Amino acid sequence: GCWSRRAWRRTKTRRRRSDTEDDECRIVTPVLEGSGISSSPLRSPERRTPRGPGVMRLVVLKAVDKMRCFRKRSMLPVLAFLISFLLFFNLYTDDEYALAEDKRRLGDTSLLHAAPPDPDVGRALRDAANVSAGVNVTYRLLAGLPLPRRKFLTIGLSSVKRKKGNYLVETIKSIFDQSSYEELQEIVVVVHLADFDLLWCENLVQEITRRFAHHIIAGRLLVIQAPEDYYPSLDGLKRNYNDPEDRVRFRSKQNVDYAFLLNFCTNLSDFYMMLEDDVRCSRNFLMSLKKVITSREGSYWVMLEFSKLGYIGKLYHSRDLPRLAHFLLMFYQEMPCDWLLIHFRGLLAQKDVIRFKPSLFQHMGYYSSYNGAENKLKDDDFEEDSLDIPDNPPASLHTNINVFENYDAAKAYSSVVDEYFWGKPPFTGDFFVIIFNKSTRISRIKIVTGSDERQSDVLRHGALEVGQRLVDSKQGSQCSSYITLGEFQGGRIEVHNVHRKIGFEVRCLRIVVTAGQKDWLILRTVSLWTAQPVTQ
Repeated sequence: GCWSRRAWRRTKTRRRRSDTEDDECRIVTPVLEGSGISSSPLRSPERRTPRGPGVMRLVVLKAVDKMRCFRKRSMLPVLAFLISFLLFFNLYTDDEYALAEDKRRLGDTSLLHAAPPDPDVGRALRDAANVSAGVNVTYRLLAGLPLPRRKFLTIGLSSVKRKKGNYLVETIKSIFDQSSYEELQEIVVVVHLADFDLLWCENLVQEITRRFAHHIIAGRLLVIQAPEDYYPSLDGLKRNYNDPEDRVRFRSKQNVDYAFLLNFCTNLSDFYMMLEDDVRCSRNFLMSLKKVITSREGSYWVMLEFSKLGYIGKLYHSRDLPRLAHFLLMFYQEMPCDWLLIHFRGLLAQKDVIRFKPSLFQHMGYYSSYNGAENKLKDDDFEEDSLDIPDNPPASLHTNINVFENYDAAKAYSSVVDEYFWGKPPFTGDFFVIIFNKSTRISRIKIVTGSDERQSDVLRHGALEVGQRLVDSKQGSQCSSYITLGEFQGGRIEVHNVHRKIGFEVRCLRIVVTAGQKDWLILRTVSLWTAQPVTQ
């Protein structure tokens, strides 16, 4: 007998599909000899049911073909699953081993024996390639998501539960309120909730999310936590300064808190600013930071300070954060964090403190995070409005006045605290010259001589001049001609709207001594403010 029209159509469809399948998995439906199966359709309705032993052979053959193809096809996902599982298991065990090894090293007190740190550590920090790698920590992301675009500045805050008061929300609010819309586009704030009380963390995250939802959505605010399992042992720590055990535990954990925060922030921005969780900010502090960073172009620095208190207002290159994180972990039980920072700065060859006035951040907390003790420290150099910080565009400085010790000319151009130029008694015609790297529109100039301790070391007779065209001479590069802007009065001079008075961009600025004096000369500050270039 013959097969049904339906079977014939299925056979034809399978043959078409077989053209795109693997040769070994083709389902071929041949016309079997002696089976009574014909490829032509049946016209008689009563012959729809196939008859004969050939039918059974065909059914068996089809079933075998289907099983063979199913077996081959199902092997691919099974193999893929097995390979993925093995790779995941291998990575998981590697991470667990690395974490266990890190915790073992951190807990091994024999490695943390020297206080202060051995200077050889500095060589290790500079030379060891593995120091540039981050610490192996898996964080809990409690609010927000990191954006793929790298920002200019990351502001890091680490916070724990206090026995009295909580200032974290007010600190976050101050950061955002004191920044313009344009400045907000260049910053990201990262809050590390470092307390092991998960209920406290959950409640605080809810409050932060409610108060700053739009900043979280915009990617400007992240809240993270490093799980307790990643912390080294906080029991049986060394008491290097005879501190009580609970204080040693507090400051040692704080070092690890900061290390984990630094490690997370490594790739978020070009620069990193550390704040405490109980500060308020000056208005447009980011603009002031940018001015200082621009003025330090070409000079080496590890840490710039914008407050003289604790771990407030400390600025780093983000590329140094992995080193600093490793350093804090290495010596976490040796000494308080702000002391470790001094050693870290020195090991990376920044000998002196570089601190700027006015301070941009003020401590506002009344109760300390350690046992709720009173903490009334205030920074008397803080100014709420920091817009008056000068621009001081990049320039070279030189003078023919005899310099005393290392109080060289460049220190008069710096806004760093306690830096100034100090020279021996000047003669008529002596000069102090600033040559800008490129012509600059100057709007305001302010020069102050003398100091509170040495009020007689002022410039008694002098003139301020500006020049436009730079030429080479035997005495070095100088401007070919100068215009006098004014005379010093009482050891100082200040000129406003300079760009409108002279009508050209300034290449040279010169202070000329118009009459000799017996007293020495201190140039305490040379402050310049620039004007926006004229648009064509």
